[in-house]
Amino acid sequence: MDFSSQTAQDRLSKLNERLSAVAFVVRSLSDENRLRILMTLTSGKKTVSKIVEEVGLSQSLVSHHLKELRRSLVVRIERKGLFVHYELADKRVMEVIEILTELADDLLADRKNF
Repeated sequence: MDFSSQTAQDRLSKLNERLSAVAFVVRSLSDENRLRILMTLTSGKKTVSKIVEEVGLSQSLVSHHLKELRRSLVVRIERKGLFVHYELADKRVMEVIEILTELADDLLADRKNF
């Protein structure tokens, strides 16, 4: 989208039309455990058991979070025989997480409690 050629009102109008889609994706990023799972997937495809090992959560909890991440289209699966491998659906997911991390650091720099 070329913001330089549009008026501010046009940009806001187009963004407003897409807010429910944005909220759908962002909602899946609002859980610390899901963020940890996504971080493990930056190094490539992984099975549930490998993710469990890396994040230190129970298999059932990891499976639950992966189901939500799949539902929101943030991760995708690849079946290989009996195994299911999970991977990031788009590398930009981690870019968004990095930006949100920087924003959180800046906004919460002076805050002691959450």
